Amino acid sequence: QVQLVESGGGLVQAGGSLRLSCAASGRTFTSHTMGWFRQAPGKEREFVATTRWSRASVYIADYADSVKGRFTISRDNAKNAVYLQMNNLKPEDTAVYYCASKSPTYSSGSYSLTLPQAYEYWGQGTQVTVSS
Repeated sequence: QVQLVESGGGLVQAGGSLRLSCAASGRTFTSHTMGWFRQAPGKEREFVATTRWSRASVYIADYADSVKGRFTISRDNAKNAVYLQMNNLKPEDTAVYYCASKSPTYSSGSYSLTLPQAYEYWGQGTQVTVSS
């Protein structure tokens, strides 16, 4: 059974930093695409960042424009973990942050990796609150 568990959320002042962690279990995630999404109250779940294995045999990271230059996604395959380092946080970053994954054999159909529908597994989320 695949399980994703997020941690590291909390309350931080604007300009501060947090590091989110996602512990994955149930299978080996080396070749999985791993992503971070967030959902603010009253809003749809939105893409934050993703890391995927490429044909060039390297991991490629992609970011939403709103977090580019401030957030960094990374992974430790030995620990089956993915991280989101968030710097220079802003009040508009306040949301529940979710970890997601998809295996190479999972069909995302025509959904881009920036859409929640492309992902196979989800964590329960961790709250990030940024005060002004």
